[in-house]
Amino acid sequence: MVIIGIIFALYLGLMVFIGVRNYSKTDTLSKYLLGGRSLNAWVSAMSAQASDMSGWLLIGLPGTAYAIYTGTSEAIWTAIGLWLGTYLNWLFVAKRLRKYTFISQDSITIPDFFENRFRDTKHILRLVSGIFIVIFFLVYTSSQFAAGGKLFTTIFGVDYKIGLIIGAVIILAYTTLGGFNAVCSTDTIMGATMFVALIIVPIVAFNQVGGSEGLSQRLAELTPESLGFFPKENGHINTLLLASSLGWGLGYFGQPHILVRFMAIRTPDEVHKSRIIAMVWVTVTLAAAIIVGIIGKAMMPDLADGETVFMQMINGMFHPVIAGLLMTAILAAIMSTASSQLLVTASSISRDILATIFKRDVNGRGIVWASRIAVVAVSVIAIVMAFDPNSSVFGLVSCAWGGFGSAFGPLILFSLFWRRMTLPGAIAGMITGGVVDLFWYNMSGGIFDIYEIIPGFLLSSLVIIVVSLCTKVHDEITAEFDSVSER
Repeated sequence: MVIIGIIFALYLGLMVFIGVRNYSKTDTLSKYLLGGRSLNAWVSAMSAQASDMSGWLLIGLPGTAYAIYTGTSEAIWTAIGLWLGTYLNWLFVAKRLRKYTFISQDSITIPDFFENRFRDTKHILRLVSGIFIVIFFLVYTSSQFAAGGKLFTTIFGVDYKIGLIIGAVIILAYTTLGGFNAVCSTDTIMGATMFVALIIVPIVAFNQVGGSEGLSQRLAELTPESLGFFPKENGHINTLLLASSLGWGLGYFGQPHILVRFMAIRTPDEVHKSRIIAMVWVTVTLAAAIIVGIIGKAMMPDLADGETVFMQMINGMFHPVIAGLLMTAILAAIMSTASSQLLVTASSISRDILATIFKRDVNGRGIVWASRIAVVAVSVIAIVMAFDPNSSVFGLVSCAWGGFGSAFGPLILFSLFWRRMTLPGAIAGMITGGVVDLFWYNMSGGIFDIYEIIPGFLLSSLVIIVVSLCTKVHDEITAEFDSVSER
């Protein structure tokens, strides 16, 4: 454990060093939150995917696949939905969002874009979107801190709450100091670390269980339906679970921490290269994460917490030096997403809420410091929310992912591709999506068993269309929309 601890310390030290190195480059809010729109194709792709997948990829998804009596098919179809969502997001949204946000008064955050796109002089969209960002990212960030707590507990045997705080403090250090450039630089390193670990671990584990024959034999002893492709209930396909799993793909269109990477790409022409890099990464990692869960069940069928399966496999199969290096992949997954979420949350608190309410300058150093303070405040609340050691990483991520997909997803798509959309339609659609998602999430049984993102997304889209058709769109807005299409 000492060797793993040393490797962790060196890795974490590198992340903090990157934050310190980027400190002098964050004197304006644009540089702190968007890096001056300077990301190249590799960094934008790796940062988007690393911040997207989070500790969920190495903890939540393998844990779901580990529960093979009910979870393997759910994990597979969730991965398919995520793959489709990733591809469509890069294909349709990325390039147009990069161009539109630049033309629309150089918007540097998603609430900025909403306000500028619809000429919202009363700042309603900015305030409502800021509130939803704070609500859902508190849940999302707490899921990453919970993953960190499980990591340190499993590896070092420390108390869950101590592990939680250790991980949170490190993330705070480089995010608060270095801002967007530091986060994207560390994301690139973390994305590569996750990719390598997810290739090595299942290959070694597959050989240890005796290849395909040994794996099949062990799984057959657990349940004859252990590798079922479709989720079933009482012998029939569970359509609600199938739709819910695929519904994860809808969430991509509304995730601020992913969308902001599109906005920060150096030029729109680099989006195509970024898309290829991103799709190779996501295809390999999603497939590998599911395989880890399945093989882990065959190797260690009685784990108390299935979400620790990846860590337990590494501990049991590798020399401490190699294990330490591979474990940094889990740390990387947690840190990459948490830092991105903290940065977006800070921007909403400082720029979208405080600056709007108090009518302060949003470009000075004072607002940058307000963002840094907001990062700390949000982290403290997220830590408290994650104090329960039984917190499910998969469940927490599911809640936040559905919330953003419902509140922001339809709004982003219609904003980019529907000329006739109006400000009242945008406000009504956002509120509908967010409220429906929260209501649905807190219900259970019957039709409420379907993933809340589906009704939230559909009802938000319907309200946007109806309200927009009943209200007037201004010529200035349509002229700007047309100028984006011409470029």
